[in-house]
Amino acid sequence: MSYYVHDTAVVDDGARIGAGCKIWHFSHVMPGAVLGMACNIGQNVFIATGVTLGKNCKVQNNVSLYEGLECGDDVFLGPSAVFTNVVNPRSAVSRKDEYKKTIIENGVSIGANATIICGVTLGQYCFIGAGTVVTKDVPDYALVVGNPGRQVGWMSRQGQRLEFDEAGRATCAGTDERYVMEGTIVTAVPI
Repeated sequence: MSYYVHDTAVVDDGARIGAGCKIWHFSHVMPGAVLGMACNIGQNVFIATGVTLGKNCKVQNNVSLYEGLECGDDVFLGPSAVFTNVVNPRSAVSRKDEYKKTIIENGVSIGANATIICGVTLGQYCFIGAGTVVTKDVPDYALVVGNPGRQVGWMSRQGQRLEFDEAGRATCAGTDERYVMEGTIVTAVPI
């Protein structure tokens, strides 16, 4: 086996696990779930059928990932983050044909205890603060906090706050990578 599974974890037949993954205590990966290379799955994590994680994703303790969730590469899901897949659940009403897709693009970080309502797209390298409730799409590189979540700034790929000048330019304090803002769209400047 090219990945590690703790003795208390359950990986069902039919789950696809990438090389170098680590699946820790009391976690459960269902058949049909796909984990890219080098993912780290913390304690007490549930990953449902149909969930996909890109390479190098970090899922912290006590997170449940339900059908309809797609994560890109290098995604960080903080402890006890919450994801939904039905807008209006009722115990007595089957809504399995109403699951909404939630897309988490490359490099996204989601803080502890954040709640992501289904059907949204979190743009690449956006940063969702701890305890935030996300109810709508989030742009690339956006910093979102609060309940309901609201954008309060921009973050670099390294996770540094970006301050844009009047010309719409910013530089990451940690890497010197440059960014430009055109309207409400932020992009990294190719080197």
